[in-house]
Amino acid sequence: MDDADTGGLRRGRHAPEEPAAPEPQPVPEDATVRHTWQPDLSRPEAPTGRHAVVQDEHVVQDEHAAPDGPADDDEPAARPARTRGDLVRTGVRGVGQLLVTAGLVVLLFVVYEVWITDLTSDRKQDALSQELREDWDGGDDPTVPTLPDGGISEVPLGQGFAFIRIPRFGADYVKVILEGTDEDELVEGPGHYVDSAMPGEQGNFALAGHRVGKGSPFLDLDQLQAGDPIVIETETTWFVYRVLGDDDPNGIPGQQIVLPTDVSVIAPTPNGPLTGPASGAYLTLTTCHPKFSARERLIVHAVLDGDPIPKADAPDGPPALSEG
Repeated sequence: MDDADTGGLRRGRHAPEEPAAPEPQPVPEDATVRHTWQPDLSRPEAPTGRHAVVQDEHVVQDEHAAPDGPADDDEPAARPARTRGDLVRTGVRGVGQLLVTAGLVVLLFVVYEVWITDLTSDRKQDALSQELREDWDGGDDPTVPTLPDGGISEVPLGQGFAFIRIPRFGADYVKVILEGTDEDELVEGPGHYVDSAMPGEQGNFALAGHRVGKGSPFLDLDQLQAGDPIVIETETTWFVYRVLGDDDPNGIPGQQIVLPTDVSVIAPTPNGPLTGPASGAYLTLTTCHPKFSARERLIVHAVLDGDPIPKADAPDGPPALSEG
């Protein structure tokens, strides 16, 4: 065996054989070769870039809008801590609102007490006056029998039985007097203290009346002066009382201010014992003091001036009515 044969054996034993090249495959006639990239429309990519516009079925966002916040919306933004000054300002505002509300309530109450109740009581007074005049004109008022001297014997509670006139308060000041001093009576006009004397009688003809609201019949009671006339009109008679002065022989003042518990002012002799004797024929008017308060009582005392005057002799009233 020659070297050529030996060399050929060595090469055949150790040299790797090169793989055979694949045979070219024929291209189908209907196939299309694509040389450009095509996007997968089944999975659209989110637009990127500063000028991207995101659109969905209902929302269009401005391309210049700021990006959305953090994905985790469950956590609220942290609030700044409240300082002591914030708490004080909140408290002051709350107190201020309460004060304003309270002021409005008080204002409405004053309006109601001063004006609304006055209008209501004035209408009631008009009705009472008309009713009493009609009873007197008809002469058929069995609830208010009169005594031979013009006085009144007995009156049911709530019944109007006389008029009070105070010339200093004006020629048109005329109020119906009712029997009783409970609120049911005083809301309609001046009330007569039960068991006190009747007009013209020896003793103390005592009346009570509101000073502010409910007709305000005794609003200006403090304006009365010594010697001022107070005229009481019954069905048949006029009675003229005059406010006492400081020189009253019995020491009874024309005006005084007392506590609500001082009932001696309506005693038969004012400021005397309730069961004591009468030293004259007096008239006492009582009302609240000061205005808009019931802390005290303002008292005015008067005494009968002269004899009763029959209406038959003075149908238009006594001369004292013109002294105002």
